[in-house]
Amino acid sequence: MPKHANIPELVTGLCEPIAQELGVELWDVEFKKEGSDYFLRIYLDREGGIDIDTCEAFSRRISDLLDEVDPIEQGYYLEVSSAGLDRTLKRERDFERFLGAVVDVGLYRKWENSKQVQGELAAFDADSITIRLDEKPPREVRFERRDVAIVKLAVIF
Repeated sequence: MPKHANIPELVTGLCEPIAQELGVELWDVEFKKEGSDYFLRIYLDREGGIDIDTCEAFSRRISDLLDEVDPIEQGYYLEVSSAGLDRTLKRERDFERFLGAVVDVGLYRKWENSKQVQGELAAFDADSITIRLDEKPPREVRFERRDVAIVKLAVIF
C-alpha cells in the first residue's frame, strides 16, 4: 500500500472495525509532530468510560494492523486513550451529542478581552456556533467557525 497523505483518515478506516469489535466508539485520530517526534493518537469512548485494558487491547490490535499496512513513512509513537472529560468537539455529531453541555471555546482573536469563552452550547450550524453565557439575564453569543480555534467540553468541579 502506498504511503498515505491523509494519515488520520486512513487510520480511521483501519480503526473502525476494531472499535466495533471491542464495543467502543472511535472518537478521534490525530497525527501530529511535536518537536522532532511524531505521534499517532487514537481516542476512544464508550458509555461508562474507557478503561486501561480496553486501551491496551485496542492498541495491540491497531499496532499489528499498522505494521502490516505500513501507511506512515516516518517513525512515530502510538498512543491509545480515552477521549477524556474535556474532549474536543470536531464533527457535527459531536456538537449534536453535546448540545446543551457547557463548553470551553478557544478563539483565534480576543472577544471581550479574552480568547477563551465558556458557556452552554446553544446552537450550531456549518458556519457558526452559539454559546449561552451564564449571566443574568443569560446572553447568547454567535461565533463564526472560522474564528474558533477549538471547542472542548468544560470540566467543572
